[in-house]
This record gives sequence, structure tokens and C-alpha cells, in this order.
Amino acid sequence: MERLDCDRMFVAVMETGSFTAAAQRCGTSHGQASKLISRLESELGVNLLRRSTRSLTPTEVGLAYYDRIRQLLIDYDALNDSVRNTANTPSGLLRISAPVTFGVSQLAPLLVTFARQYPEIELDVNFSDRLVNVVDEGFDMALRIGNLTDSSLVARRLCPIRSVVVASGDYLARHGEPTHWSELEQHQLIIDSNFRDPWHWPFRDAKQQIHAQPVRGRIKFSNAEACIEAACAGLGIARVPMFIAEKALDAARVVPILAAFEAPPLALYAVYPPARYLAQKSRVLIDFLAHSYAARQ
Repeated sequence: MERLDCDRMFVAVMETGSFTAAAQRCGTSHGQASKLISRLESELGVNLLRRSTRSLTPTEVGLAYYDRIRQLLIDYDALNDSVRNTANTPSGLLRISAPVTFGVSQLAPLLVTFARQYPEIELDVNFSDRLVNVVDEGFDMALRIGNLTDSSLVARRLCPIRSVVVASGDYLARHGEPTHWSELEQHQLIIDSNFRDPWHWPFRDAKQQIHAQPVRGRIKFSNAEACIEAACAGLGIARVPMFIAEKALDAARVVPILAAFEAPPLALYAVYPPARYLAQKSRVLIDFLAHSYAARQ
């Protein structure tokens, strides 16, 4: 186990770039992190890292060792979880990353239920709109909305995510309702910068072709909830995820527009590092979320 601790610390140092960050990830002190690396180098009889007052860089041997030991640790942990959980209740720490707005409004309530059902699983959930590096930052999985770009991760589609274009009745009474996406150029638009491409709004024509309409607006938020509030206040037309708009739509604070041209929905994915054995704690959460979101459709 001591050798495993040394190897885990070395991987953490390589992926975070410092003893301090690696120690924080592993839940220990800077001094202990340094000791574990020194012990590993002593046992192997080689220098894995070059240390200076300003930098910490791997040696050629260190790079080669990292490439091999990282995958071995992934396989070891996955196999250990798989065997241990075959007869036991799923358990262990599960680190998850999810977008802020979706995470707080749509994921957190489900995780509360999940935590009740699986009391042996410890949840460490990070809500961030930053596209985290799942492997390097030590996450078991991340939830992502939209088209996936990182082919090195395994992805499971959980549910569709619609986006809608909305405006308040007051705004439409003052400015008129657009009947075609090209008319958006004549309107005040509220931009949600969390979309992958916030400056182009997609629409689908009668032939099922997708058109990306260039947009610009006086008001831009990096939060869909702020965008819907601005739309409710009559400040313009907004494009937001349906899960954000539905309460305002139900209360008639906004109405949908250009619904006949609504683009195909994006999708919610659970992404996780490839492994020979998927830990049961991860599998049960993915299955739980897939079932929960399917029941809502």
C-alpha cells in the first residue's frame, strides 16, 4: 500500500504540476508529498523529476514511468472496485463535474435521492462551466451538454436537452413578433454565452436543414437564469435551455417564438475515462441518472 501511495502521488504531481496541488488532491501535506516522491525515486534508483526553485519537470524516465503507471493505477482501481462491489453495496468516493445552472437545478435534486439510496457512496460534486479535464483533474465522470469533442473519453447519452427562443408579451407588444429567424436582426437579443457558439442561433427549416443565424445583443450573460430574467423583464428575445425556461413559460412570463423552426435538441452525456472495468459506483450513478431523466420525457 505504501508503494501505491507513492505511485498515486507521482501521478498527481505529474498531472497538477506541483507538490502543493498534488498534496491537495491526495488529501495530504506538501511535505508528505515530497517524501513519497523521494521514497519512490529511491526505490526505483532513478530521478523521476527535476526540481528547481521555480519549476518541477519530469525526466525522460519520469515521462515513460508516468505513461505506464497511470494506466496501471486506473486498471487497478477499476478492477478493485469491480471485484469488491460484486457482492457488496457500491461504495467509495465519486467525483463529478457538471455545468453550474444544470447542476444546481436539474442534477442536485437527483443526487440527493441517489445519496439516500446509496449511503456508502461519498459524493464530491463540482459545479463549473469550465470544461474540466476529467482525467488530469481526477474526476470519475463529468456531465456535459452538447456535441462532444474529446474522443478519448467514453460517453453515454442520458437525455435530450431542448433550447427555446422566448420573449415577454410586453416586449412583443412593443416590437412585434418575428415570424422568421432572419427577422431577429431587427430585435433586441439577450445572449447566453454558455452556449458553445453563442453568436449563432440554430434553426431548422421545412426541409429539415439547419441554419445558423448570426446574432448580436446589447445584453450578454454567462448564465441562462439571468437571460430568462432579462427576457421576463421585457429587455429582449433570449435563447435558453428548456429546463430554464419552463417555469417562466408555465407562469406566462414569457412565450415561445419561432417554435416552428426549433432546432434539434442537444444531448446530456455522462463522460468518463476509458477503463477495462467501470467501477460499480460509477455504473450505478449513470444508470440512475439515465432512468431518472428517461422518466421525465
